[in-house]
Amino acid sequence: MTRSAERLEQAENHSADAHDELVALLFDGKFASLHEDLRTELERPLFDSRPGLSALDAGRLSYERARWLHDRTGRHGELVRDPERMFAISEWSCLADTTTLPVLNIHYNLCMGTILAHSAERDDLDDYLEELSSMSSVGLLIATELGYGNNIAALETVAVYDHANGEFVLNTPNARAQKFMPNTGITDIPKLAVVLARLDVSGVDRGVFPFIVRISDRDGLRPGVHVERLPEKPGFALDNGVTRFENVRIPRRNLLTGNMGELTSEGEFRSIVKNKRRQVLRVLDRVTPGRICLSGALVSAGRASTYIAIRYSWQRLTAGPGNGEMPIIAFRSQQTALFTALARVYAMTFLLNHVKREYLGCDETNRTEVNQLISIAKVVSSWEMSEVLHVCRERCGAQGMFSINRIADYIPMAQGVVTAEGDNLPLLATVASQLMTARHGKPVPRPPAPAELDDCDFHRDLLRYREESLRWEAQQQMSAQAQEGQSLHARWNDNMSTAMSMARTRGTRLALERFSAMASGAGIAESRAALELLSKIYGLGEIDRDSGWYLARGAVRPDQVERLPREIDSLCEQLLPYSAMLVDAFELTPELLRAPIAADDYVSAVDLAVGHGLTTAEAG
Repeated sequence: MTRSAERLEQAENHSADAHDELVALLFDGKFASLHEDLRTELERPLFDSRPGLSALDAGRLSYERARWLHDRTGRHGELVRDPERMFAISEWSCLADTTTLPVLNIHYNLCMGTILAHSAERDDLDDYLEELSSMSSVGLLIATELGYGNNIAALETVAVYDHANGEFVLNTPNARAQKFMPNTGITDIPKLAVVLARLDVSGVDRGVFPFIVRISDRDGLRPGVHVERLPEKPGFALDNGVTRFENVRIPRRNLLTGNMGELTSEGEFRSIVKNKRRQVLRVLDRVTPGRICLSGALVSAGRASTYIAIRYSWQRLTAGPGNGEMPIIAFRSQQTALFTALARVYAMTFLLNHVKREYLGCDETNRTEVNQLISIAKVVSSWEMSEVLHVCRERCGAQGMFSINRIADYIPMAQGVVTAEGDNLPLLATVASQLMTARHGKPVPRPPAPAELDDCDFHRDLLRYREESLRWEAQQQMSAQAQEGQSLHARWNDNMSTAMSMARTRGTRLALERFSAMASGAGIAESRAALELLSKIYGLGEIDRDSGWYLARGAVRPDQVERLPREIDSLCEQLLPYSAMLVDAFELTPELLRAPIAADDYVSAVDLAVGHGLTTAEAG
C-alpha cells in the first residue's frame, strides 16, 4: 500500500471532541450565540440559486434577501450597537449572495452608523432612524466623486446654506464632482443616503460634512436627483450608478455636525475641528468597522471555497499510476495547492478574530494602533483570500468555472473588497508611513539563531526579523536622503515599496503568532496535531515567498531554501488525514452552499442541477 493510500484510510472517524474544539477556535467560542441562526436562515428557499436573471433582477433579489435577513436580525438599530453580530451577518450573508453583503454593510455600518455617530443627544432625527431601523428605506453612503476617488477632503459637491428658508441647497458643480459609484441604480426602491458634501455658510467653505438626503421612493428618484446606471460588473449585481444633484433642497436638521461644529440659529457656523483633513477622518469613522465586515466576509468566502474544493477533491476520481482510479486529493500537487490555501484561510480567520477583539476593547489610548491593525488585516486578508479563491477555482477544474459551484462568484467579491473601504495599496502605504515614524533609534536587527525548518518559533522569528529589518532599512535610507536635501515626497517615493513590504510582513507575522497560539493551546490531541501541521505550512509558505531575501541576509541556509518546497509537500502529506475534519469545522453544509460538487454524491448532485435527474445506476 502506498503512503497516499495509507493517508486516505486514516482520514475517517475523527472525534467529535476535536471537531467541537476546532469550531470553538474558529468562531472564538461564539458559534451558537452569533452564527448558528444565520446559517439556518440561509438554508431557506429565498436563497436558492436563480440562474438566468438579468443584472437588474439579480440586484432586486439581493435587496429582497437583505430585507429578509434584516427583519430577523436588525430592527431598531441593534446591529449598529452590536458590532460582533454585524460582523457575523457579513460573514454569512455573502455565502449565498455576494451582493447582499454590501447592501447590508452600507445600510447598517456606513449610513445608520454615521447618523448615530454624528447625531448624539438629538431626537429630531428619530423618523429617519426608524425608516432605516425598519428598512422601509435602504440606507446609502454617497461619498466618493468621479474626479477624486477616496480623496474625500477634496470633494466638490456643495451644500449652500439658505438661512432665510432654513434649508441647504445641494449641487454637483461639474462632471468630476459626480458621485461615483453609490448603489443608486435601482431607482424605485426607497433609499435614504448620507451624502458627503462641502458645507458653504455665508460664502465660506466650512469643510466636508455628512447630510441626510432622500434619494428615491417607490415612485422613483426625488426631484433634482439624477442617476445613470453603470455598466454591469461580472458576478456582482450591486446597482452602482453615477449620481448628481441639481438644486436639491434639504432641511436644516439634515446636517450632521456631531462634535465637529455647530450651525447656530442665527445662521453662523462655529467650527470645533480646525484641521479640515482631521475633520474628514471623523466623518468617515464608520469605515473602520466596515473594513472588519468586508475582511471577515472574504475570509468566510475563503472557508467556503476550501470546503467545496477539498470535499470535491476527496470524491473526484482520476487515474493513479499503477493504482487504478484514485481521488485527486491523493496527488501531492492537489494537496499542496489546497492545503496551502487552507492554511491561509485558518491564519486569516485567527487574525480577524484577534482584530475583532482588539476593536471591541479599544479606547482613546490605543485607537491609533488598533486602526492600523484593522487596515493591515484588511489588506493582508483580502490579498490572501484573492489567491485562495483562484487556487480553489483552478483545483476544481472545469467544475470551478460555473457559478452554481459558488467559487467563481466569490472572485468578483474579492475584487470589490480589495478596492472598497480604502483601496489596498494606498491603505497599506498610509499605515506603512505611520509605522515608519515610530521606533527610530533601534539597533540594526540581527538574524535569529539558526534552527531547523520544522521549528515554529523559527518561522515567527524570521518574520519578525524581516519586519524589523525592512523598517530599519527604509528609515536609514530616508534619513540619509534628508541629509542630502531631498524632499519628503522624493524620500518617501524611493522607500515606500520597502515600507509597504514591512507593513505586509507585520500582518503575516501577527497572523502566524495567533495561529501558533491557537495550535499550542488546543486541548484535544487530534485538533492540536492538525493545527500544528497547518500553522507550519502557513509559516513555511510565507518564508518561501521571500526566501531570496532571507538567504541574502544569512537568515536561512542555502540547503534550507532548496528544501522548502519538499518540506511543505511533506507537511501536506501528513495533513491529508485531517483535511476533511479541518473543513468540516467551518460548520458549512452542502445544503447551505448549494454547490453540487460539495455534495456527498457530487455526480448525482451535478446531474440533478443540470436538469437530467438520472442516478448513477440509471445512467449506466
